[in-house]
Amino acid sequence: MKNKITIVGAGNVGASAAQLIAQKGLGDVVLVDITDGVPQGKALDMAEACPVWGSSSAVTGTNGYSETADSDLVIVTAGLPRKPGMSRDDLLQANAKIVGSVAMEIRRTSPEAVVIVVSNPMDVMAQLTWQKTGFPADRVIGMGGILDSARFRSFVAIELGVSVRDVYALVMGGHGDSMVPLPRYTTVSGIPITELLPEERVDVLIDRTRAGGAEIVGLLKTGSAYYAPAAAAVQMAEAILLDEKRVLPCSALLEGHYGVEGVYSGVPLKLGASGVEGILKLALSEDELQAFKASADTVRSSVEALL
Repeated sequence: MKNKITIVGAGNVGASAAQLIAQKGLGDVVLVDITDGVPQGKALDMAEACPVWGSSSAVTGTNGYSETADSDLVIVTAGLPRKPGMSRDDLLQANAKIVGSVAMEIRRTSPEAVVIVVSNPMDVMAQLTWQKTGFPADRVIGMGGILDSARFRSFVAIELGVSVRDVYALVMGGHGDSMVPLPRYTTVSGIPITELLPEERVDVLIDRTRAGGAEIVGLLKTGSAYYAPAAAAVQMAEAILLDEKRVLPCSALLEGHYGVEGVYSGVPLKLGASGVEGILKLALSEDELQAFKASADTVRSSVEALL
């Protein structure tokens, strides 16, 4: 039996994720959106591309949730996009209403699904989804860390003039301005970038990573990033659907991990068929640990603002 993957939100991120999943043939895709005709039209277009891709995935679009019933995986991208000058936290109240209602529908129609949350502010929306669905925390995961780490990898590769395939990076903490890029754990073919770049250049790359989303919003003027967020979500989906046991930085509920209790934040974790199958413990320096706790506290403040 093929996997069934629902993507909520047929905007740029959702449609791009649907395309990648269908192109890879990871399963049948249901694209959901409240705008009549949009998910149906985009799904039909992708379905007609599947013969060219050599994919046997079925792609359908809908404005309701009955077609999504018994999904194995749900990716939530619904919500308002960022606009120039808008922080992720500016989206908090508006997107909480949208994502909260989506979570209730997921609970009703796909009670056994693993859920990947992309909507911003991502860590807060992941925690809200966990609360609203009532699912075990290991089945509700936020996307941000993979995206932030991919941005860091890109900037390191550009700076050093090397292939991005040889660059591995780790960004922990909340998916926002308080994120914590970790140069000690960011390497080029195993060599830490702290041995390849002076501290001031590393700091420049860290600052650009933190502002990575805002940089794209400023350039686009009327939209926000979607290719990289979609690719990050699909990497998570693939790890779950294929039970790959990938070690990836994602947002998960922390229960004492790194001294943080009861809040979602980005950490390196193992992803497999059941969702989060373990959180890795790194030996952070005191400065790194304090920065991580401060980032988690930022997420906690936003969560509390919703209560």
